[in-house]
Amino acid sequence: MAGEIDREHTRVADYDYELPPSSIANEPCEPREAARLLVCSRSDPSRVVHAHVGDLPSFLDTGDLLVVNETKVLPHRLIGQRASGGRIECLILEREVDGTGAVGFLRPSKRLRIGERITFERGALVIELREARERGRWRFDIVEPDVAEIASRLERFGRAPLPPYLERDPDAEDVAKDRERYQTVFARNPGAVAAPTAGLHLTNDLLARLETRGVGRTAVTLHVGEGTFEPVRVDDVRDHVMHEEHYVLSHEAVAAIERTRERGGRVVAAGTTTARVLETCYDGTRLVAGSGTTRLFLRPGHGPRLVDVLLTNFHLPESTLLMLVASMLGRERTLGLYRSAVEAGYRFFSFGDAMLILP
Repeated sequence: MAGEIDREHTRVADYDYELPPSSIANEPCEPREAARLLVCSRSDPSRVVHAHVGDLPSFLDTGDLLVVNETKVLPHRLIGQRASGGRIECLILEREVDGTGAVGFLRPSKRLRIGERITFERGALVIELREARERGRWRFDIVEPDVAEIASRLERFGRAPLPPYLERDPDAEDVAKDRERYQTVFARNPGAVAAPTAGLHLTNDLLARLETRGVGRTAVTLHVGEGTFEPVRVDDVRDHVMHEEHYVLSHEAVAAIERTRERGGRVVAAGTTTARVLETCYDGTRLVAGSGTTRLFLRPGHGPRLVDVLLTNFHLPESTLLMLVASMLGRERTLGLYRSAVEAGYRFFSFGDAMLILP
């Protein structure tokens, strides 16, 4: 097992699997913790338990520490109309802090032209295109409203930046519901363009039950960036370069993790984003507080060293997130568990079910 986990499978195609469209979750499970949970063990391949996220306290021990990602998703997805009448969608990726300039995805992006003005959300915002960039990105100016009003207009009229595979009728979309549901209950630091989806399963009631169980909690921040929407475009895993994402690891979180390890407790990462922050800041012997950007790519042969337990969703074929799971379980076993999950009717991707990977 250890040798298989450590083996570096270098072909992206090695991480493909067959997923029927019916396995993709288009709506979130209600209540959140009712989502199914496939529990497996790194050291015991025979241990596979089918449970629910609400059962999480029974799989964690007194003295364990749950680490969550407190990033808050920005409601920067907009539906608009061109002067020709065609519908268009924008996802703002970056904004100038003190200006009107921005960069974002526009789709459909064909036949757009520099200087064109597009109106979004029935006149709430108007942009003017300045520069075409690669893969559907554009640089543009927000010409209406005034710069002082832009943030409040986005907060009032913006939509949840749902992944492209979640199809919504813009006219029938329940904007308020999606904005609430595509946000964790502990989100507090604005900056993400997508949700840390494992955390979407956790409720205040479940967190309280974990606390009663004796499971501690601390937090990191990693602002999920545009790379989450990008497929791996190379054939060899070793050639892939991750997009930069901003993180913060506080001294308080480091102290909580150190206390947990000293008493023999386990570090439980709620999501791959949390795992990447912890592993970015761990040098093999100590965890160092700080902030910055990370491009860390966890994959077989380059797996986690600090994280003991991982709560995570089921991920896209050939994705870096699937490779992260394989760095803990091995490629063959990961794909075998995914095949079993498909057969058992688990729901995949952002609004889908979850896995719990134990030591």
